[in-house]
Amino acid sequence: MSTSASEISARIVEAVMAQKLAPGSRLGEQQLAMLFDCSRTIVREALTRLAARGIVTVSARRGWFVIEPSQEEAREAFEARRVIELGLIRSAGSTGKIDKTALRQLKAHLQREKAALKESDVGNRSFLLGDFHVCLAECLGNTLLADTLRDFTARTTLIAMLYQSTHDAVQSCEDHVQIVAALERGDHAAAEALMAAHIGTVQSALRVQAPTDPLAQLRDALAPLHNTAATSAKPKRRKPASSPDDTDSSTYLGALL
Repeated sequence: MSTSASEISARIVEAVMAQKLAPGSRLGEQQLAMLFDCSRTIVREALTRLAARGIVTVSARRGWFVIEPSQEEAREAFEARRVIELGLIRSAGSTGKIDKTALRQLKAHLQREKAALKESDVGNRSFLLGDFHVCLAECLGNTLLADTLRDFTARTTLIAMLYQSTHDAVQSCEDHVQIVAALERGDHAAAEALMAAHIGTVQSALRVQAPTDPLAQLRDALAPLHNTAATSAKPKRRKPASSPDDTDSSTYLGALL
């Protein structure tokens, strides 16, 4: 039985969250069709869905690729997660304590995170740390936002890979433990503050460079040379006063740059 478009898109998102698909990875339709034993039409449907969700992008000539978020897109993704996750916790606080079944589910997820930290499977560890936020949304009773968070978590995973995040996995797990503990004792204000700090810490761990002058390297390379010793040793040629080329070409180039 061939794989459905929904299953293909879910597998790709899981691979992104597990850091097994890097930003800019090419997703060939024919290769995916062979891998999942389905038609290219189904693959194209899956990739089109992922494009609408902001996980992949398509070029008319080059094909499908995992997105490479810009610095501005990275900022927006973290801001979106901050709004959604803090809002979820705040909304849950208005309805009282989180129920015991949801707490058990969250604690079971934390146990899987802790176990993954002791193992060598970095992909599983990365997936579980990201999936905690999806699990939290589900436990707080909003599956629609859980689906949205899954996409934003996948995007922030790509951002962490692209901008070489230095955030420690052990610290991330400990943050999750503290958030669940606050929810268990009914302190939603503390849980919200802890989540805000957690997202902020993850964002600040990105090695995002300040905007640079795009022409800086070229400008330095093409700057006029100022070797007075070399120029003074050579006799200067005089041009006719009426020469149209009287303007120094190197000065003109420097002015353009």
